[in-house]
Amino acid sequence: MTFHLFGNILTSYGTAANNRGENEGNITTLQKILWQNEVRTTVSAEAIRWALRYYWQTAGNNYRVNRQWNDEKNDNVWQNSNFDDSAFIDDDVLGFMRAEGAKTEASDEPKAKGKKAPKGTTTAKRGVLEVTRAVSTIPYAGDITFNAASGQKGRTSLYGTEVHGTRYQYGFALTPDRLKEKSRIIAVLDGLTSLGEVGGNHSRFLYDFSPDSIILRWTHDFSPRILYAFEEDEAGNISVPELLRRIEDEDIDPTELWVAGAIAKTEEGDQLEECGVNILGGIKKLVEQLKRTIARDLELSKEELG
Repeated sequence: MTFHLFGNILTSYGTAANNRGENEGNITTLQKILWQNEVRTTVSAEAIRWALRYYWQTAGNNYRVNRQWNDEKNDNVWQNSNFDDSAFIDDDVLGFMRAEGAKTEASDEPKAKGKKAPKGTTTAKRGVLEVTRAVSTIPYAGDITFNAASGQKGRTSLYGTEVHGTRYQYGFALTPDRLKEKSRIIAVLDGLTSLGEVGGNHSRFLYDFSPDSIILRWTHDFSPRILYAFEEDEAGNISVPELLRRIEDEDIDPTELWVAGAIAKTEEGDQLEECGVNILGGIKKLVEQLKRTIARDLELSKEELG
């Protein structure tokens, strides 16, 4: 049977701003959605995927990355414009697409019978790693900071920035059998549990996207059943009532779950442990244990495990 890896990650509390928002006049906005009848801020899956690719580029673990970020040019540089999902981890895990127009332009003149108009071509691979949008755990209250540009002042010297003090949670899914190299699932786990800043088009504000709490599921089930499982109350307490309900209703086998971080030190963490969930306080330690289980189930070598 096919294995699937699902995850739900809760970040630490921080100040979010400039995460791929558009400007409204002199106000730099955050992206927002209506979530459970409340306005929440959100960070795009593309921003998270970009940060994962940048982690592979800079981690120093000999990951071969095709789409590399050049800080001097402030742009992406492709190592192979034709793509190669065997050689490059990002082509394999995150997918790619290149669309080319027709070699000869179509004419308005009627075509001869049986002759087809020239068509463009597309080279594409759907990403194996699927990532949800990150959604804030609390509503956006409308906070804005106002600043003034240094130097000579003009009409655009005054500007404002929407700011949200919050945590974010997001989920992901990966089926290793769809990868050219199954062992790359290990690099995905390493990357997602080590993300630093996930910025948008400005990236002036540092926001730590590494997990404060994490739920992972290694299973034959096709459905994640754990996405957006974290809830935060008005006092800032984190809980997972929906996850506990699904375990109690036997929709999720607790032995498939791997839970770590701050949630492990709560009463609900104790309940999860009593149910048979694999649970630890340390995220890195738990991920190492899960990696060994994955390596065993996928029959990876010690070299592939890293």
